[in-house]
Amino acid sequence: MTDPSQYVRQREKGARDVSYPVSPEPLAVPVYDNHCHLEIEDGEGMSLDEQLLRAGEVGVAGVVQAGGDIDSSRWSAWAAASHPRVLAAVAIHPNEAPAYAKQGMLDEAITVVDELAAQPRVRAIGETGLDFFRTEGEGLPAQFESFEAHIALAKKHGIAMQIHDRDAHEAVLETLERVGAPERTVFHCFSGDADMARIAAARGYWLSFAGNVTFKNAQNLRDALAVTPRERILVETDAPFLTPTPFRGRPNAPYLVPVTVRFMAEELGLDLDEFCAQVASNTLAVYGAFED
Repeated sequence: MTDPSQYVRQREKGARDVSYPVSPEPLAVPVYDNHCHLEIEDGEGMSLDEQLLRAGEVGVAGVVQAGGDIDSSRWSAWAAASHPRVLAAVAIHPNEAPAYAKQGMLDEAITVVDELAAQPRVRAIGETGLDFFRTEGEGLPAQFESFEAHIALAKKHGIAMQIHDRDAHEAVLETLERVGAPERTVFHCFSGDADMARIAAARGYWLSFAGNVTFKNAQNLRDALAVTPRERILVETDAPFLTPTPFRGRPNAPYLVPVTVRFMAEELGLDLDEFCAQVASNTLAVYGAFED
């Protein structure tokens, strides 16, 4: 694709309610959306400018836009270069790695990620990691190869890494320990339990919680949140997915971060403003300043 700004994907609508929820009450202390996919249109759709405007109106000061293949990584880098409230993460998603490998293109794809990671507003390699839910058997070697290559890129460029970990907790932790994790390693959409949270935090990793921490069936995430040191907590949407309760199933967007942040602060019994200040400080510690 010659013009990355023209790249767009459509999320399947199905029979769900695809109207965007009303905006929540603005936060007094701004925070950031640590991980989103704004190149994916959902429901009625919003342009990137509209997404950022609506987010800013409720106290979401910026977003980290994550890639998962060559095209979405290029779009992410373009978005960050074009908008002062966007930083980019670039990578080949673990479920995409076997497809690239099958075509003999995995090395080429990782080379593209390497080139994009040199751009000043690309501040993370991600999302990368392991996914044993959607990929198994003969696809797994490519996942491990890709994951280890991405770890090397994060170290080479001195930037953060956002991990995708689905049903692969032990293998992800083992790989990070064996290969050596980047200095700033983030578990995007943390999906483990309290024991894993303790291990990750003890190793100096950050845990990013998404809207699913509000789901009724996600007590493991709330238990993990409870034991995570405050200086290791991040918040994200993973938009357009994982819309928090009470809007589950509808399109998600960065402007809904306050719903999740308020839930987390209440769950932890913390003052909302103080919690927001801590989470915002954590984000800047991982990714650096948004505005040059």
